[in-house]
Amino acid sequence: MNPDIQALDAIPFLRQQIRTVADWPEPGVQFRDITPLLANPRAFRVLIDQFVHRYFDARPDAIAGLDARGFIIGSVLAYELNVGFVPIRKQGKLPFTTVQETYELEYGSATVEMHTDAVKAGDRVLLIDDLIATGGTMMAGKRLLERLGATVIEGAAIVDLPELGGSAKLRAAGLKVFSLVDFDGH
Repeated sequence: MNPDIQALDAIPFLRQQIRTVADWPEPGVQFRDITPLLANPRAFRVLIDQFVHRYFDARPDAIAGLDARGFIIGSVLAYELNVGFVPIRKQGKLPFTTVQETYELEYGSATVEMHTDAVKAGDRVLLIDDLIATGGTMMAGKRLLERLGATVIEGAAIVDLPELGGSAKLRAAGLKVFSLVDFDGH
């Protein structure tokens, strides 16, 4: 083994790839931007490998990704695990019959939907997104999947913002939650 090659400590490495943008989209918000992580081929591979290793033995029947960054991680993870991918989209983006779930945002509400035939009763599904903030989007995805009879085995994300209470809210609703990196603040 080459002594110049050091073992990679994955989580600190991934954390370093996430850019913080101050005061975006509004003053006081510290936006956690994963695009540098996705742009770095080594970091993107390390990211996906972390999820693959976590779910390899407990292989779900499908991966459901939340619009839009959950699509990036979820589709690659589904490919690596050789399972199907289910997109949970913003309202009005899917062409077939859908089920919908509306959830509250800080100012107003939003609706996500998925095809009625995307999962079947008894399917074990991993729900994934890039970030957990208030938990509203992931909770809506959980409800959609359960409405169609699937079991959500875990809600996963790259980043958790625990101070915003989303992961605690999801756990209180019975969803097991996993994230790679936590950041303090908003």
